[in-house]
Amino acid sequence: MPQTYDGVDEVVHAVGTPLGETEWLEITQEQVNQFAEATGDHQWIHVDVDRAAKGPYGGTIAHGYLTLSLIARFGEELFKVEGVTAKLNYGVNKVRFPAPVPVGSRVRAGASIANAVQTPAGVQVSLNWVIELENSTKPACVAETVVLLVP
Repeated sequence: MPQTYDGVDEVVHAVGTPLGETEWLEITQEQVNQFAEATGDHQWIHVDVDRAAKGPYGGTIAHGYLTLSLIARFGEELFKVEGVTAKLNYGVNKVRFPAPVPVGSRVRAGASIANAVQTPAGVQVSLNWVIELENSTKPACVAETVVLLVP
């Protein structure tokens, strides 16, 4: 169940609060291929299974931006804000990809509310994300994203 906040004031008061962790999600070759089609990024390390098997990771890996894009999905699992007219992606302040995500591996995300700033358009909420890679000491992705909550 996602953490539910009743309006932007509750979110502002929750700065510093961990939102928990999502369920594990397996990364499939089909997802990687669909992402390649959507973005036009057909680099062999992502889509050429035979060539990638002989490459540095022993198989295909997910695009870094595919991993980052999962934050939209994971966010729905972790939190929702009632009493707002919109929850909009405002941007990313920082992102890193410390470890590749092999196809067939599983990832999950944890997040916390880092900051909340009132603006004329609404409240900009910064979230710190760590996308874990199962059985890895390094995360797949670490990011600070910003969501605009429009009252």
